[in-house]
Amino acid sequence: MRRFRGAAPGSLLRCGVAEELAISDVARVFGLRASAIRYYEQIGILPPPMRKNGRRCYDNSALFRLAVVQRARETGFTLEEIRELFFGFPPGTPPPERWHQLSQRKIAELRERRKRLKLMETLLRRVEDCHCDALDECGEKILQPAATTKNQLRQIRTPAQRRPNRRERP
Repeated sequence: MRRFRGAAPGSLLRCGVAEELAISDVARVFGLRASAIRYYEQIGILPPPMRKNGRRCYDNSALFRLAVVQRARETGFTLEEIRELFFGFPPGTPPPERWHQLSQRKIAELRERRKRLKLMETLLRRVEDCHCDALDECGEKILQPAATTKNQLRQIRTPAQRRPNRRERP
């Protein structure tokens, strides 16, 4: 198996030699650590492999399963969501339906995350223009009961409105 070191994903399958791979070979194909593969087995995402002389031996089905896991991870699915992909549907549910249901939830989650990120960016841009003399002054403005995000922006003093700090005082 030494000759497969650094093999590209899928290349072992094209060569027709994806039978009885050691855990290190499988890990190398997917760019994972062997401990990640053992963890996938432990949590049930990957079925336990055959063993020869106490060592794990993986076949094509493990590679196929890991390819799905890797694609799901690349698209942002958590390990719990990946478990749901494999085991969270009634038997006989076709893969397209599984992917569709999980993808719709993930897309809604991404939209919500995008909204939060835009708000964070807006707030960061506003604090970049802060002209407070002390952080307590910032906190006071933040806690003003009538202050909305837009009002907070209006309350930020321009350089001409603010008091000079100690270094700027004559």
